[in-house]
Amino acid sequence: MLADVLAIASTMTQGGDMASSKVGSIGEYIREQRTRAKISLRQLADVSGISNPYLSQIERGLRKPSAEILQQIAKGLRISAEALYVQAGILEERQADTDVQAAVRADLLLTERQKQVLLDIYESFRKENEATGVFGPSGHDTPEQDGKEEVG
Repeated sequence: MLADVLAIASTMTQGGDMASSKVGSIGEYIREQRTRAKISLRQLADVSGISNPYLSQIERGLRKPSAEILQQIAKGLRISAEALYVQAGILEERQADTDVQAAVRADLLLTERQKQVLLDIYESFRKENEATGVFGPSGHDTPEQDGKEEVG
């Protein structure tokens, strides 16, 4: 799946189909994430395996990074590559994260693989509960299902 996204993204970047209005915003977004992480441009370039001048040009909106470069930057920033793909216009934005999803994505001590596994499990529980009607409209267990009987 990732290979498919990267192939599509590479084609989009090479073909020039990426919206030019997003080019500046992806650079600004990367700079903002780097600043929040308190990482210098040089440090991010080193951990990402990207040259310092090229990364600088991306941040200033002078270059359109490929999906592969975005993935390297995401790894260096320890953020989701998907977030960079959305910002660059490669992927469409998905529904807003729940608090649990946001917490998992933000955890710096988990690898991207660990985060994805946790999110997959979480989503499967949510879908199962929704399909079986385990939860009432308020999102809480219904009295019959949480082992408590209603006192009349």
